[in-house]
Amino acid sequence: MDGLSPIYSNAEVYDALYQGRDRAYEADSQMWAKYIRERNASASALLDVACGTGRNLLSFADAFEHVEGVDLAEDMLRVAQKRLPGVPLHQGDMKDFDLDRRFDAVTCLFSAIGYLDDAEQLNAALRCFGRHLNPGGVIVVEPWYFPENAQSGRVMGDVVTVDGQTIARLSHTVVEGRAHRMTAQYLVADPESGIRHFTDLHMLSLFTRDEYETAFAGAGVTSVEFLETGENRPGLFIGVKS
Repeated sequence: MDGLSPIYSNAEVYDALYQGRDRAYEADSQMWAKYIRERNASASALLDVACGTGRNLLSFADAFEHVEGVDLAEDMLRVAQKRLPGVPLHQGDMKDFDLDRRFDAVTCLFSAIGYLDDAEQLNAALRCFGRHLNPGGVIVVEPWYFPENAQSGRVMGDVVTVDGQTIARLSHTVVEGRAHRMTAQYLVADPESGIRHFTDLHMLSLFTRDEYETAFAGAGVTSVEFLETGENRPGLFIGVKS
């Protein structure tokens, strides 16, 4: 999908929405750190790709000696830097960033991988992750849904109030070929600036499990596991670089 959806230029709204929805950032990050350590007990350096506003990275910073983040959206990084002073954060595309160093773990969470357009881009992204890994390093990817379990015609809605600001979000998701088209409408009400509205469009690729596993192999991962992570969650891929 060309360009970034408006929500990624409204980082405080994004942050408040998921805070109001009680997104379990800390619990999830602790679980992922456990999975990483089970596969690489000495892991000390972690890179979070598509780190967003840094909520997962904040928890990873408690679990690993050194952490860094990469994200395409400048506004998301602005909020992340406030949350993580002193943590290196980089603006870059997950397909071809180059940080000139290696890590013991690379994570790409919250289904951000689904924004890649096709298998060629998926392969490029995983190769990029692999180039940033030490031997024995762990790649953790939270995928979007597979073609066989992608729901069409799904409607969701939330209204949250955080720090005096009320956010309403309605979304409608349909399957179009090998992608999910998600349209989301936002109303944001603030005591000082009043009410504003914006529309988000997200196109999320429905990669097959085989396409993910092929991409992991291209990153130098000889074996990859897929873990179920609960109802209404798309699961988790974990691989270890040779």
